[in-house]
Amino acid sequence: MIPSPPRITKLEPNEIFCYGANTIGRHGAGAAKQALQFGAKMGADGLVGQTYGICTKDHNIKTLPLDKIREYVNEFLYEAQIRPDMVFLVTEIGCGLAGYEPRDIAPMFRGASSNVRLPQRFIEVLSCPA
Repeated sequence: MIPSPPRITKLEPNEIFCYGANTIGRHGAGAAKQALQFGAKMGADGLVGQTYGICTKDHNIKTLPLDKIREYVNEFLYEAQIRPDMVFLVTEIGCGLAGYEPRDIAPMFRGASSNVRLPQRFIEVLSCPA
């Protein structure tokens, strides 16, 4: 598995910056704020510009429960699978402002298509026997 870069500062034309978003689409901090430079739009999540927002917080900016985050991750995994021409560079979604650990979030990405690049700490979690 190829890891996503530890710091993403530029994108190739076929690369998508994947970050933790909130359901209201307010990108005020962390990787969500950084996503604005790659085409993310206020009021939106999902695939926008060269970004894909995976919701980890609700419209009140409260952390979502893991089962709800899993639903958003599953939507993302489907989107990545049907777009093999794109490379999705996933940041440590849910592990910054949302407060989860890689061991909580990484298993949601098990079985991701080969065009999904995960953070090194997610790969380490997925490499450990269950």
